[in-house]
Amino acid sequence: MNKIVCLSTSCYHPFPTRKQHVMNRISAEEILYFDPPVTYLAPLKDKTAWKRLFKYRKPGEKGVRENLTVYATPPMLPFFNKNRFINKINQRRMARFVRKKMKLHGFENPILWCYSPTSADAAPYIPHSALVYDCVDRHSAYKGLINEDVVNGLEKDLCKQANTVFSTAIGLHDTLSQYNKNAVMLPNGVNFEHFNRAANETFEVPADMKEIKRPIMGFVGMLQECIDYDKIEYIAKTRPEWSVVLVGKPLPGVNLDYLKQYENVHFLGLKKYDELPAYIQNFDVCLNVFRDGNLSRDVSPLKFYEYLATGKPVVSTPQPEQVLGYADAVYIAYGEEDFVKKCEEALAEQDDAKYNKRIDYARACSWDARVHQMEEILKNNGVE
Repeated sequence: MNKIVCLSTSCYHPFPTRKQHVMNRISAEEILYFDPPVTYLAPLKDKTAWKRLFKYRKPGEKGVRENLTVYATPPMLPFFNKNRFINKINQRRMARFVRKKMKLHGFENPILWCYSPTSADAAPYIPHSALVYDCVDRHSAYKGLINEDVVNGLEKDLCKQANTVFSTAIGLHDTLSQYNKNAVMLPNGVNFEHFNRAANETFEVPADMKEIKRPIMGFVGMLQECIDYDKIEYIAKTRPEWSVVLVGKPLPGVNLDYLKQYENVHFLGLKKYDELPAYIQNFDVCLNVFRDGNLSRDVSPLKFYEYLATGKPVVSTPQPEQVLGYADAVYIAYGEEDFVKKCEEALAEQDDAKYNKRIDYARACSWDARVHQMEEILKNNGVE
């Protein structure tokens, strides 16, 4: 495949998401991966963002593959998701920065691979042979400094510029397919070999889990606004003999201090990617808990597929919709009381067939398989 310029919505380091998994596997001569910018207001919410304000001045870093280089990007003006004019200013600056790095690497007309609707205003100023939009979220559904009409307008414009549009959920596909005839739904996947280790190897119990009482209901992932914390609290209140373990960190704006009143709720913080199989191995039940809403219906949770790869019992809300396709292998719960009931059933599971189905489903959803699908679709659309 041609060279690729990837404008990402997730920093390449330290925690891999769909963006990194795809770029780490896709067949390309060379890839330039651009981390998302922070705004000048970001340090007011997140003190660690100060360092990112100036990181773009540093040389690029190598990714996990030799032909992939990661660049931080210049800080941007805030309110770009509320005002299209501000976004145009930001994206022209972004385009200038990208063009400089392209020149440094000898890029002329690469494939431009975008993850944010805001890139609609950068794409016309970045030379490219083809444009791919890989949509992983309902961007207009996020809370904060967002005007839904502005974000939806940007997304529509980006789709119209794209040669191919991928989306991770049915709801996203239903919307984006109205703007582009080459729209394809392709859910998230899993690094199968990495997480399947929890089913085939015995890890030492992580130090911060050794004193936690069993059984353990476990969650791995970013603690974001679309997670159903009411169900987590309900478990903590009604089953004090159970432990709830949350591996991840709250995103800015998410305050979970009220859960700390429960002695059986344990916040273990963000862990290294290599450590996650050991943590999940020590869960008795894995939790996939999403609050009903537009944002939840349109996500494709990485954690769900990672849980499947470990073989561990999974209790899930019916959101996002795609989990319903795995109802013969996981426990789908409706309401708080049913969620606790399904956790009890999962704890009592002695069904090897369910265990094997979870493993088989995860294998079929590996990132290698997903990226191969992507490459075949792009080839059929003339993107090479």
